[in-house]
Amino acid sequence: MPAFDDEILANMQKSVSEIPHPSQAKGTNLYGSTKLFPDYQASEGQAWLTLVHGIPHESSVSFVAVLQTTRALRKGFDATLYFYGPGALACADTRGFPTTGDVAFPGNQNMNDAIKTFIKEGGTVLCCRFGMALHGQREEDLIEGVIPCHPLDVQDAVIHFANKGAIINSVYNL
Repeated sequence: MPAFDDEILANMQKSVSEIPHPSQAKGTNLYGSTKLFPDYQASEGQAWLTLVHGIPHESSVSFVAVLQTTRALRKGFDATLYFYGPGALACADTRGFPTTGDVAFPGNQNMNDAIKTFIKEGGTVLCCRFGMALHGQREEDLIEGVIPCHPLDVQDAVIHFANKGAIINSVYNL
């Protein structure tokens, strides 16, 4: 027995043909390109801190935070990423399937690769030990160059960077 009767099949065909596809040819500009703000660069010694409290792969929030902080680093900021709570999972270098480092699905290693790029380009990555412990993550599982931190350092890092006049970006996803 077919999954759909003739009436449903006719409605499907009608629905698909209502709007021509593709509606725009590949390469068509759909949006303007006017940038509103100047391309600011960091002043000498200017700092940037991004706090990440988000589960990798659950949304784009954590990944975009890493990309934003990498852009800040490239603009000359002394940039730091601080992963805490479930964000600590992003610092694991044991992701992959069937073996660590393997790409289990497209984008599976995006977060790891972006963090490694950030470190390679001179950024600092901090990871809360309590966030790690909550998820059974070991310090030896961290991406090379990630610095493990005491749980009480999260608040003191915010105070430290605020006292320096840093830009503080905090992302949190539920």
